[in-house]
Amino acid sequence: MTLKIATLPNGFRIVTEDMPGLKSASVGIWVTAGGRHERIEQNGIAHFLEHMAFKGTAKRTSLQIAEEIEDVGGYINAYTSKEMTAYYARVLSADVALALDVISDIVLNPVFDPKEIETERHVILQEIGQALDTPDDIIFDWLQEVSYPDQPFGRTILGLEERVANFTRDDLVQFVREHYGPDQMILSASGGVDHEAIVAQATAIFGGLTPVGAPNVELARFGGAERREVKDLEQVHFALSFEAPGYRHPDVYTAQVYATVMGGGMSSRLFQKIREERGLCYSIFAQSGAYEDTGSITVYAGTSAAEIGDLTHLTISELKRAADDMTEAEVARARAQLKAGLLMGLESPSSRAERNARLLAIWGRVPDVDEAVAKIDAVSTADVRRYAGELCAAPAALALYGPVSDAPGLEAIRKGLAA
Repeated sequence: MTLKIATLPNGFRIVTEDMPGLKSASVGIWVTAGGRHERIEQNGIAHFLEHMAFKGTAKRTSLQIAEEIEDVGGYINAYTSKEMTAYYARVLSADVALALDVISDIVLNPVFDPKEIETERHVILQEIGQALDTPDDIIFDWLQEVSYPDQPFGRTILGLEERVANFTRDDLVQFVREHYGPDQMILSASGGVDHEAIVAQATAIFGGLTPVGAPNVELARFGGAERREVKDLEQVHFALSFEAPGYRHPDVYTAQVYATVMGGGMSSRLFQKIREERGLCYSIFAQSGAYEDTGSITVYAGTSAAEIGDLTHLTISELKRAADDMTEAEVARARAQLKAGLLMGLESPSSRAERNARLLAIWGRVPDVDEAVAKIDAVSTADVRRYAGELCAAPAALALYGPVSDAPGLEAIRKGLAA
């Protein structure tokens, strides 16, 4: 693998990674503008803008955008996250220049046709409605809201219906003006790519743009509260979160190992105790997420109204017990799972391109994969036990959805963890 980085005078960054033997490539633009960069009146606009990018540019209709990529057998898509918006394509190596031309066009030259705005507004409102009808989807939005109340980091990426219903063309133009400068963009390409050719093309496209400056970012503050939505569903949906390290914190890998031991697979503690031994649920897992200045450990499960009490108490018991009896074998297995997931994922040029863009945005460099593997390997059983003990005293938040009138609440969970 050959990784190269270039920065244009206006701050536009380019990272490429040649993967010998590959006949395909992934190329995209990552913009450091996501949900947490929105003001309250803009909530949902980063996602709306992502949709509008595909609705036509000064030189391509929406159909032409799709056809130019699909005519060469490629694939084009985008996504919005808390901290970034990405526009990317997967194509054969011979078509990288075409992919970059199309992606740069939709990022830099969207026309925001009023008719298309109305069409896409309806699509997004349908998307919001679909999320509201999907309990194991919407519950994570609610959990985010009670974890980070009254702040950008806690707001849904899709936005609220009443705001999305009223966005104007001027609102879209303003968000682009504030955030879509060359100094807030990263071009990342991996696979069968030519660094010099990509830099030359990117210089011609992006080199004359004017920087917009660093975005204003409100620091995330984990609050911790409860949201309980009673509805006549077959199951109770239970989501519990704890404040965890951000990606610059030395404990970030410890948190990942801990979450994997607790609920990262079929051999995990929560899966074995609550599903396999007791049969209290079909789905239960734990995961760790890290961002610039915060993170979270999340536990999710779905169970019946009659069994939510038992599931909650067993979850509390397992979380507490981990501080005392976490074993070397469990930690070794979790480390192996994390390393395998990382290394297997990086066999894909799309995963490589995304990782390189994300790490360049975080660190200003792309740490070698071996560096991440070494940090995972450095996590000891003592580290995980210590972290498990600290987690029981960390701020927590809870979201419940379904027949939850009699489900234990956050205060009961806190008392159980502290006992």
